[in-house]
This record gives sequence, C-alpha cells and structure tokens, in this order.
Amino acid sequence: MKKKKAALLIALVMSTCTAIAQQKTPKAVMDQFMDKRFGMFIHFGPVTQRGTEIGWSRNDQVAQADYDSLYHEFNPRLFNADVWVKTAKDAGMKYLVITAKHHDGFCLWPTAYSDYNVANSPFKRDIVGELAEACKKQDVTFCIYFTVLDWHDPDYPIHNPHDTTQSKGLGGNMTAFKTRMKNELREVITKYKPFMLWFDGYWEKPWTTADGKEIYQFIKSVDANVIVNNRLGKVNDKLDGDAVGDFLTPEQTIGKLNMNEPWESCITICNQWAWKPNDPMKSLKQCLQTLVTSASGNGNLLFNVGPAMDGHIEGRQVKRLQEMGAWLKLYGESIYGTQGGPYVPNETYGATRKGNKVYLHIFQRKDGTLSIPALANVKITKAYFMNGGAVIIKTDKDNYKIELPATLPDENCSVIVLELNKDAVNIPVIPVKA
Repeated sequence: MKKKKAALLIALVMSTCTAIAQQKTPKAVMDQFMDKRFGMFIHFGPVTQRGTEIGWSRNDQVAQADYDSLYHEFNPRLFNADVWVKTAKDAGMKYLVITAKHHDGFCLWPTAYSDYNVANSPFKRDIVGELAEACKKQDVTFCIYFTVLDWHDPDYPIHNPHDTTQSKGLGGNMTAFKTRMKNELREVITKYKPFMLWFDGYWEKPWTTADGKEIYQFIKSVDANVIVNNRLGKVNDKLDGDAVGDFLTPEQTIGKLNMNEPWESCITICNQWAWKPNDPMKSLKQCLQTLVTSASGNGNLLFNVGPAMDGHIEGRQVKRLQEMGAWLKLYGESIYGTQGGPYVPNETYGATRKGNKVYLHIFQRKDGTLSIPALANVKITKAYFMNGGAVIIKTDKDNYKIELPATLPDENCSVIVLELNKDAVNIPVIPVKA
C-alpha cells in the first residue's frame, strides 16, 4: 500500500511539473498585446560610436578588439529615458522594446553576471532601468530584447559569425552559458518587470530547439505572464510542432493576413537597425502604409529607431514619428484593438474591423471608383469617411462600387467606415481570386 501511495505521489508531482513546463502565455495577455498594434524597437549600444550595425559589424567593419573596447568610451550624455518614451508615445506607439543585450554581449543594465555592462562604462547609468521607469510613468508598455547567442561570452562556442570554419569542432560550455543566461533573465524579469521578451539569435548550430524549450519553461517559472516571441526556438514561420514562443516575427517585411497565429513585423524606419549617419529614411506614406498593412493583416508593427552615439534620437526621425502620431490621433480607432480583414490587404487598400464596423484604408486613388468584393448576407447601414462626409456605395453583381472624391481626405491613407447590421469580426476572410 505504501509503495502504491508513493507511486501515486510521484506521478502527481511529475504531472504537476509537466503542466508547469508546458504552461503557455494566457490568451487574455496575448489579446492585450495584439490590441496594442504599434510599438517602438530601439537598437542601441557602444557600437553607435562607429555608426556600424550592432553585433554584425564585429569582426567585419570593426575589428574585434576595437569593437569589444568601445564600451570604455561609451558615454551617451544626451540619453534621456523620458524623452525616448515620450517620442514613442507621441508617435502613437503603445509599447517599447530595448536591446538590453544584443549578439555582441554588451548589457545595457548593471548585471551581476558579466563585467561587460553599462556600469563599467563612463556612462555607468542603468539604461534599461531608466527606460522601464519612464515607460511606467508614461503608460507605455515596457519590453526587453535579449539574445540567445553571445559572441563575446567565452562559454558560447562561436565568437566570430563571419568565420564559417567555426561550425567544425565546436567547443564552449553550453551548460554554463545557459546558466548565466537564466541568471540574467531572472535578473531582468524580476527587476524590470517586462511585459514581453523579444529573443533573437536562434540560427547558429550550438543553440537547439531543446535549449529554447528549456529557457521558455524557465521564463514561465519566473513569471507565467511574460510573452515570448518565437525566435527562442529554431522554427521561425509557424507556431505548431517544435515551435517555441507565443507569436511570429517576420523581419523587414510585412506579415501575411493570419487570423489564427499572432504576429508582429519588425521593420526599420531607416535601413540599419543601429544608428548610421545619413541613413536613408522611409517616407511618411511608407511608414503609415506599413503600419496599416500590418494591422490589416491582423498583426502588430514593431518600428525600429537607432539613437545616435550621444544618446539622442535624430530630429528627422522624431519628426517622422510625430507625423505618424498625428495620423493616429485622427484614425487610431481603425488600428488599435482591431482585427485584420475581412479583405486581404493589397497595394490599393487594407481593412480592419471592430464591433459592427469595417475600416477600409485607402492607399491610392486609381480612378473614381473603388471596387471591392461584396460581403455575403451583410447589409451596410452607413458608409462615410472617418472624420468626414458620407460615401456612396453601389452594388454591382458581386462587388461594391465605392465612389471616391477627386482628392482623398488624406494623401497617405484615408479611412472609409462601413457600419454593418452584424458583428464584423465574425465575417469570414474573403479569399483573393486567382
């Protein structure tokens, strides 16, 4: 009898441990994240003194010894967390992600587990901590970027991503590396309370799917509600099978319409992720239509800026973000808290929906009439430009014919509201005709 009780107890403990290990982020938390739709990505570190790409320019444009010594001169005196966060808020961004630790291994917080951190630079201040506090004050959701590879860490087997011969005879100590990683993650989760952890660096041979699952389980043991992107594991285009994480992350491209899996596109406002002098910047039209197309595809946009070496965000980038914020003040209802569809976005328009409304985002006026597929078993009770006058809609066979004015209300993206006699969210996505 005692043996049976002991066996039952062991089975119960194992079952409980398995349940904890398999714990996923609650749907309510994921819905809260996806409702935000627009966030700021920030790539920043000592490499800004060279104007080259963070991490990737090590052993390439910048010699390793030089790159690894840049922190001795790192002193961004113009860094002001409140200004950075206000810039994001004025742009209409609802969350912020800072590169607390990129692939070069430098930590923007005073970690107890590595000397290669901001406390040992001339600047000394806790950049991650100051941003977390500023986000809290200004009601912007704080998130952290963290690498799963570290070319600076002696326990990580690869130290030069540009040397392809390192794939042979890998050394290092991945157990020690993961232990340090867990300690640093526990540190940032408990100290800064990030809403989401954004990982990258999954592609190199030493990092395995099993490693990703182990770290995901560890994160959930520290805070079950922390959202994790899908780059913690090896699979990067689906959330099924061996995928690790809670949402998909297409990079420098806008994700496709996906009503089943949450996703977020990460895209730069210029070309380079980290600051680069005279880096070409996207037009306001490009920026707005990138945001709208992301929302129309049922995804978020994480829009990147790279602050300059002295810690300020370039005035031209701030101005562009303010212009986006001005548009969102007028049309934000059609972005925040919406779902994509029922129309698949294209070069002419995109669509979002909420309640009994479909929001048609008009990117360009090709002629006087916009033709879109009619919604089956649905009646349009009212149609009008958001913040404007009524719109005339005629039905021709299987299509709506929407008469457009000679000049659209907004040259970058105008919004037509279709009020329906039923819940728009329940309308099936209309497939694109071949």
